[in-house]
Amino acid sequence: MALNKNALIRYKTIDKCLQNIYRKWTLDDLITACSDALYEYEGREVNVSKRTVQLDIQLMRSDKLGYNAPIEVYEKKYYRYEHPNYSITDIPITENDMNVLSETVEMLRQFKDFSLFSELGGIIQRLEDKVYTEKTHQSSIIHLDKNERLKGLEHLDVLYQAILKKLVLKISYQSFKARHPSVLIFHPFILKEFNNRWFLVGKNAADKPIITLALDRIISIDYDLEIPFLKEDFDGDSYYESTIGVTVLNEEQLQEVVIKVDHKNAPYVLTKPFHSSQELVEKTPDNGIVFKMKVHLNFELERLILGFGDSIEVLQPRQLRKRIRKKLERALEKY
Repeated sequence: MALNKNALIRYKTIDKCLQNIYRKWTLDDLITACSDALYEYEGREVNVSKRTVQLDIQLMRSDKLGYNAPIEVYEKKYYRYEHPNYSITDIPITENDMNVLSETVEMLRQFKDFSLFSELGGIIQRLEDKVYTEKTHQSSIIHLDKNERLKGLEHLDVLYQAILKKLVLKISYQSFKARHPSVLIFHPFILKEFNNRWFLVGKNAADKPIITLALDRIISIDYDLEIPFLKEDFDGDSYYESTIGVTVLNEEQLQEVVIKVDHKNAPYVLTKPFHSSQELVEKTPDNGIVFKMKVHLNFELERLILGFGDSIEVLQPRQLRKRIRKKLERALEKY
């Protein structure tokens, strides 16, 4: 059965509404939610009729889409899932889907060693794991680090589409330091993930510097279709080339950092480098190591160093060494 994009957006929206068990959903509420979602995704008014949403609910209840959603009406006017934890995104994979997935995994495995497909490695293992768990009903072999309560993830789809379609955004944003939210006109370039948090990278205007917005501080997103999107050749790899994390500083803060690590933690640093520029300088007599790298002296670097506690020592530059020492002294005062 062929599905258009608007229908899929409506199904997803209805599903998201019915998962919220703390609100009573009338048919009019679902119509409004679907209309708002279509405007958010398409950037234009779409009139969703009562009949359309009623048909959507019927289809979601049926086997035609494979959902068999247990949608029920209570008090003669409110809609909800009979099973509170149900979601159409959690429906089991059919045997046919399983066969297609298995064939896809086998095909991808043939290409994983080519440099063009080098980034597929983790995806292939995850697909294999999904096929395995569905076929055997065993617990998952691969456990991915995730935070289900992380704020801002609901904006990912909207922001991805805005970047893809080069749309200017009006973002209501409140940083941790601000008392009140402010509205930003924003030209989004890329989405970046770091340390299980997501960030939006872009500009306010052509003559302004690149700025980074945390998705968990975004309150709402709208479009401004009157403003033309900036024509900039932004390359995320180049922009973050000398940065650990997301805080890119000026050239003065880009320095060579020399660090000593004790013998217990040396293997961890060698097998998982701090940064791509990391080079081994020497091995110490006690089987520790000294390494160097050229990076921005930002907050994320400091936090990474502090995470190693007493097993690490900053040798250069002097200003970073002093900053780490002061933080450790202040930390000691708390104990």
